[in-house]
Amino acid sequence: MTGLTHRQAEILNIARASGRVMVEELARRFEVSAQTIRKDLNDLCERRSLTRIHGGAIIASGVENLAYEARRFVAADEKKAIGAAAASLIPNGCSLFINIGTTTEEVASALTSHEDLLVITNNLNVAMLLYRHPRIEVVVAGGTVRRADGAVVGSTATQLIGQFKVDYAIIGASAIDEEGALLDFDYREVQVAQAIIANARSVMLVADSTKLRRSAPVRIAHITQIQTFVTDQELPERLATICHSKGIEVVEAMPKGADIDDSPADAQDAAPEAAPVVRLR
Repeated sequence: MTGLTHRQAEILNIARASGRVMVEELARRFEVSAQTIRKDLNDLCERRSLTRIHGGAIIASGVENLAYEARRFVAADEKKAIGAAAASLIPNGCSLFINIGTTTEEVASALTSHEDLLVITNNLNVAMLLYRHPRIEVVVAGGTVRRADGAVVGSTATQLIGQFKVDYAIIGASAIDEEGALLDFDYREVQVAQAIIANARSVMLVADSTKLRRSAPVRIAHITQIQTFVTDQELPERLATICHSKGIEVVEAMPKGADIDDSPADAQDAAPEAAPVVRLR
């Protein structure tokens, strides 16, 4: 990209490889001040190469999603907390869909101690996480496997989903706009997600707050089609108003200002499951 300094080009390469960059880490790496790094990030954001997040930046989105391995690093702690909070809302002895995404995979990881579950998924990573557990039955949708992330997409997967009517659906989204549209990048993936929503009695959206600062071109659904939204922090006012007016339960897995422990070191080492959960209507 023309017009970038050598350091800015390196920052962009790091962001592409890991999904996000943090100011303090970059300052140490390049041996410059945090203020200098913030200026670099602001320049890259003005070029629409990056999008600012608290303490750093992520690769800007538009028509193509981040690579799967990079997505796993973005908001990793937040996703773990969301996964634990979402799993705590799922009872034993129920049936559920779990679709594609790094956040839905964290929900699957947190479900391994549940019993008597029937899980239908188009996500090979979810299937690999759960199939060894004897009290969880796993059904994998057939179809074309996307090499990038182990997602099963296409009409065959959609048809299999349509043969079930389950208690819960756990879905993710690549982006959520301020009007409540749930968005993604692959129209084939979206078709499966729409079938999942249509064939579940209760739909739970799991998405961290970085998704509120991203964009994607394909519409999955509207937030009014879900019953529960599990996220990490308080929603922006406009989106919160929509959820409140439609009776959508909002669960904050990592609310700001929560007093977990007086010791910063202890708080940093705490397991995600210990994160406080705030449930709102």
